[in-house]
Amino acid sequence: MLLQLKEPNQPTLKDTVPDVAIGIDLGTTHSLACYQNPQDGEILNLTPLMPSVVRDADFSMASVKRLMGRGKKDLETGALKDQFSSTIFNPSVDYLTIETPSGFKTPVDLSAEILKNIKVMAEENLNQKIFKAVITVPAYFDEAARQATKDAARLAGLEVLRLVNEPTAAALAYGLDLGAQGLYAIYDLGGGTFDFSILKLHKGVFQVIATNGDGHLGGDDIDQAILHHFDISVTREALLTARRAKESLSSNVKETSFNIKGKKYSLTLGDFEKITHPFLKRTLDLCEETFSHAHITPKDLDGLVLVGGSTKMTYVSRILNKKLGLEPLTSVDPDRTVAWGAARQAHALTHGSDTLLMDITPLSLGLEIMGGIVDKIIDRNTPIPVSKAKKFTTYKDNQTGLMLHILQGEREMVNQCRSLGHFKLMGIPPMVAGAAKIKVTFKVDTDGLLTVSALEETTGISQKIEVKPSFGLNEEQMRDMIMSSLENAQSDVETRLLAESKVEANGFLEALLPALAMDRHLLNDLKFDILSQKLDVLDDALVQENREDIERAVKDLEKATGPFAERRMGGHIKKALEGKSLNEVQQALDES
Repeated sequence: MLLQLKEPNQPTLKDTVPDVAIGIDLGTTHSLACYQNPQDGEILNLTPLMPSVVRDADFSMASVKRLMGRGKKDLETGALKDQFSSTIFNPSVDYLTIETPSGFKTPVDLSAEILKNIKVMAEENLNQKIFKAVITVPAYFDEAARQATKDAARLAGLEVLRLVNEPTAAALAYGLDLGAQGLYAIYDLGGGTFDFSILKLHKGVFQVIATNGDGHLGGDDIDQAILHHFDISVTREALLTARRAKESLSSNVKETSFNIKGKKYSLTLGDFEKITHPFLKRTLDLCEETFSHAHITPKDLDGLVLVGGSTKMTYVSRILNKKLGLEPLTSVDPDRTVAWGAARQAHALTHGSDTLLMDITPLSLGLEIMGGIVDKIIDRNTPIPVSKAKKFTTYKDNQTGLMLHILQGEREMVNQCRSLGHFKLMGIPPMVAGAAKIKVTFKVDTDGLLTVSALEETTGISQKIEVKPSFGLNEEQMRDMIMSSLENAQSDVETRLLAESKVEANGFLEALLPALAMDRHLLNDLKFDILSQKLDVLDDALVQENREDIERAVKDLEKATGPFAERRMGGHIKKALEGKSLNEVQQALDES
């Protein structure tokens, strides 16, 4: 028998109740857990606003959220090594941090340590064991980063009831699910990241219709800009002092003073707003892009929600009011908005709710088809959960297997998109090309995780894969992918059309050349020479990769080979009927 030991005067935790679930904002710079009391609906803060920092014997590791979904190998070598190195030391940390054994840790391990600490503190405050949680993630998190978040929670002993996008959680925190209708914008400016999302609310349905952001834009940048303004070296002490000056000027004072290394500095509100303006201008540019993607204007909005500690700066509200013409909602502490929303969703999942959350896929998902082309199955900004299917077939005679290559991105060609994984569908019975009927289904669940399945309908043979990429994309990379697709839209279409023309031409040649080799005797020398010349024209067009010439050459060949195809068919029918009676022929037709 095992004995449970506890410190003197420490309360014994009650066994868990099935409907107890907390909401966790696992932030880039800070994290927080909240709980909605089922008796009176009050939101309880279960933890203080704690830094998302883990310290070992050598380093303070911060901002690991930016690297969620990256594997150990990715972080030990290549370009990501430098990014991880800059992440593990945050000189501005001024709080108690979680101690963890020394040695290399992945972002999943580090996030698990943060979640373990949150779980312990929440259990102490509730005097209740906790095993379930709703955790928030950026709307831009892809499959790898979302799966990494769930893996971290599992290591911390938590079952994730649902991953909720942060802008959706913010809307929930304001109770916008309780009868609000229309379009609402969520402006989220934290310590290290910025997100802007537009939600459509209709009869309890939350739908994210557009989202945008920058994974390296936040209050930390403003702290450093204050130091650069005075030509002060960036050190831990200096950053902490700059942060306190920023917070002071965010409380409507006109001027603040501070000392660094015995030297006194004075910063006016006017100068502070000049320092801040370039960063807020960047956020407004991203807002404009989001409105463009959503095909709306700021005048179409019914409300604006502020999220993140950096929105406490009075200049933020003022500049947004001027730009969007809306007075922001500020009744909930911006530092706690996301955690409050997560707590409300946790309560809804354990006690019932009429609210339906419909987040979106941040990037398109598809398959590789012949010619290195991407066939999109689920388009970007599709509401989730979603399930979509397409039918494919074999390309060659007697093909018994099919390799499915799953891709993510907005470009038209495989080499321009991100590979998510491969799997094989084997056991297809030998058939002529095009006879097999293969149904491929893409399913994205409420957490944004992808499952791909393939079914050969004539035999019932099936296979599926849960996509867990080896590394994730951060917001900046996703934004670059989307912008690249817009900037290269015309050339991408031309590249795809050329590839499709080449596939069609090569398919035609694969059928024609064996037929000519088998039944050359059906053509006289003149007609064979004419066909040979047209074949040479198509070969030259394929080498030159001129789409119009390829399509013209294929059309000429199809026209020239028409009589040859008719003679071949007539000859095969005649051969098949030799020695057959009329009754046998009729019976064969009836059976077909």
